[in-house]
Amino acid sequence: MAATAAWANEPAADRQKELVHLVRQDCGSCHGMTLQGGLGPPLLPAALRDKSAEGLAATIYYGRPGTPMPPWKRFMSEAEAQWIVDKLMSEFPQ
Repeated sequence: MAATAAWANEPAADRQKELVHLVRQDCGSCHGMTLQGGLGPPLLPAALRDKSAEGLAATIYYGRPGTPMPPWKRFMSEAEAQWIVDKLMSEFPQ
């Protein structure tokens, strides 16, 4: 998965809404509903600054075995995981 600053193939608008909802609700259950942290670490730009976009996308897609972080590959494509990371690293949509 290659990180891209300006992602040329963004998901369709309806799919973007679904992905935002998934992050806010499902990821938010561990990372906090405002993504400021909870059981899991915060997912705000300042907290992700020193992380690689590729590594974050892989964590979303494949999960982290042996930890509570599940894989989300059944629910999204690798490109969609990268889109989520791109948004998290700037400012995640409401």
